[in-house]
This record gives sequence, C-alpha cells and structure tokens, in this order.
Amino acid sequence: MNILAHAYLSNRDPDLLAGNFLGDFVKGDPAHPRHGLTPGEITGIRLHRAIDSFTDTHPDVAAVRDMLYPRCHKYAGPAVDIFFDHFLAANFTNLTGQSLPEFIRFFYETLQQNDTHFPESARRMLSAMVQYDWVPHYATIAGIDRSLKGVSRRTAFPSGLDTAVEDLERYYNEIGGHFMQYWPQLVTEAARVRTSFNAE
Repeated sequence: MNILAHAYLSNRDPDLLAGNFLGDFVKGDPAHPRHGLTPGEITGIRLHRAIDSFTDTHPDVAAVRDMLYPRCHKYAGPAVDIFFDHFLAANFTNLTGQSLPEFIRFFYETLQQNDTHFPESARRMLSAMVQYDWVPHYATIAGIDRSLKGVSRRTAFPSGLDTAVEDLERYYNEIGGHFMQYWPQLVTEAARVRTSFNAE
C-alpha cells in the first residue's frame, strides 16, 4: 500500500525498485525459478519484506492503527500505509531533498522499462498507476480519499476505507506527528538492510 515509501527506500537502484514494487505480488521464495526474477529484484523483494516487518511492529504505526481500528478494523493497517504515503508525498522535498515530480517520473519510467516479466497483476497495477498518475495525488487529501475508495472497492469485506479520510482529517496533526517520528527510523533501518544485503 505504501507505494511511494517503498519506491524511495530503494535508493534509486532500478533492480531494487522493481523488486520492491513486486513485493506484494510475489509470494513465497522470490528466488524460486518460477518467478523469473533477477538477483537484484529478488533483493528488492527481500527489502520490501524487511520494510513491512519493521513497519508492522513500529510503535508509531501501532498508535495510528489503534486510532483507525474503530472504523477500519482489520483494514486499519492498509489505511495507515496510505496515510503515511500522504505525509511523505506532502513533505517529500523537505524529507528527501528531492523533487517529487522528478522522482515520480524516474519511478514510473524505471518500472515500465523492467515490466516484461512482471506478474500480470503487477503489470495491470503499474499500467493503471501510470495512466491515472496516482502518486502525485497522494500529496492531497482529495487524492488520498480517491485512493482509499479505490482500495475499498477491492476488499472482500466492508473495510471502512471509503470513509477513512474523515479520520485523517480529524486526527491530521496527530497522525502526522507519528509519521514524522517513524520516518527517519525507517530510513535508517532500510539503509541498514541494504548494507546487510551488499555484505552477503
């Protein structure tokens, strides 16, 4: 769900970026030959999973998840991911020193240059993401509302995501505060994980 965060934490490495994008589409051992992935893409999927593991157990993420639970229940985690991508997009230059439009262009172009062996579900998502230019809209509350409603339409059970923007607006400063505490720790952890992979 946190597409922008995963992309940024790939450190502009094309293989890591592709693998990080595929993290939600490849199940089991990413090195299995049936997936047909490059070594760099396999590492990117492992980075994606490390980021998810760190995020799932982080106290600031847990605090926001608890805040959203009354509305979203088991979908509170995906809502946190989307909300945190909003705060990253809205503060991208201050947090990363990079231009959001330039980074998004690099992100889209890199994935499109490497998508020939992506699973069909990943190619469909990439196509929609580029066609409708999802990522810049994460910087606005209206864009986040559209994303939440889109995810809500794809859930098997009622999720509360279709109205979750109300919680973002109600608790905006509090959620943003939790994100700002979490983000630098996540950046440090992702760098540590990338270094550990390079040392293998």
